[in-house]
Order: sequence, then C-alpha cells, then structure tokens
Amino acid sequence: MNRRVFSVAETPFLTYDLDGPVQPEMSWLPITYTKENPRGSYLMRMQPGAVTIEHVHPGYEEFLVLEGELIDSDGAVFKAGEFVSFEPGTRHWSRTETGCVLAVFEWRP
Repeated sequence: MNRRVFSVAETPFLTYDLDGPVQPEMSWLPITYTKENPRGSYLMRMQPGAVTIEHVHPGYEEFLVLEGELIDSDGAVFKAGEFVSFEPGTRHWSRTETGCVLAVFEWRP
C-alpha cells in the first residue's frame, strides 16, 4: 500500500519560502506539493503577527483553516473550520493576529 502519514504535532515544519524570500514567522510541511511541480497540498503554520507577501494565483488556491484565524487583504476573516477557494488570477496577501494553521491545496494549470 502506498501511503504516507504525517503527525502534525511531531513532524518538523520547514522555513517558508514559497513566495520569495524566507519568512521566518511562517513554516510549511509539504505533503504532495513540491517547488519543482507546484501543485498539490501542504500545511502552513503562521505565527501571530505573520503577513504573507502579496501574490497572484496562477491556478486555484484553496485552504481549510485548521487552527486560529486568517485575515485577508480585503478584511475578510477566515476562522477554524472554514474552507476558502481563490480563483485563478486572484491577487492578495493575508495576515494573522492569533496565529493559524492551514491545510493548503494548490491547483495550477
């Protein structure tokens, strides 16, 4: 059986650098997403006060807020248990005051 299991509490996250320079207040755990083939899933952890770099989505980006809350650049607040879907071409940035953990799914053309 081809299966991988990740213990989120026990698996070390990597320093986040997907949108440009390293952002030490953020970390990620690749599941099926790789930089060479940028589509699939990963977990992203943002410390309180973290802000993403403004970016444009070439394909769909979707995420489930697992913990905390995320505030998008237009002021929308996404809370634990909410699933968010951004269409291709969306430009935005996000921040968190509380810290958060997201399950992210990227679908690029």
